[in-house]
Amino acid sequence: MTVALLAGLLAGYGIAVPVGAVSTYLVSLTARTTLRTGACAALGVATADGLYALVATLGGTALAAALQPVLVPLRWASALVLAVLAVLGAVGALRQYRGRRLTTRSAQDPPRPARAYLALLGITLLNPTTVVYFAALVLGSRTAEAVRPLEQGVFVLAAFAASASWQLFLAGGGALLGRALTGHRGRLVTGLLSSAVIMLLAVRVVVAP
Repeated sequence: MTVALLAGLLAGYGIAVPVGAVSTYLVSLTARTTLRTGACAALGVATADGLYALVATLGGTALAAALQPVLVPLRWASALVLAVLAVLGAVGALRQYRGRRLTTRSAQDPPRPARAYLALLGITLLNPTTVVYFAALVLGSRTAEAVRPLEQGVFVLAAFAASASWQLFLAGGGALLGRALTGHRGRLVTGLLSSAVIMLLAVRVVVAP
């Protein structure tokens, strides 16, 4: 049981800690909205990681073979989603800046927590890095069939808990960033910078070998 717990924690932190496009978007989203919205988005990311961990423990080596034909479409879909997010983020930042400075129009309503959760869940499920990671995890586990269901459950829950703790940590950092950058120009600069980073990462997803 302890081995399964440690393995799940390591697997969860292994996929969650590297900061990529999803993490960048999570921090930016929390900075622009509220900690509640960011926390829900963080749990969306963790849910996707937990689902892939569950599929990895149940699917066995057949998972990797089944994913091979769709890895390229998933990579393109992920890049497209990230590019759309980058464009929408930049447009939203410009619109909010111009709306506050030039007119009296109210700023665009921030996404609701439930919507943020579903959005980050979908983005992470399309992330080819997550797919490849857990597929490799399955291939590297030669004793998957001998693991008891209870140990599999502990592994999945530990992976989810590890991912959730890290994503919530990032959301907390985004909330602090949002409080520090309350001015019009500060939010504009961080919004455009975040969009640029996400767009570059989207390109990297496509051109990566």
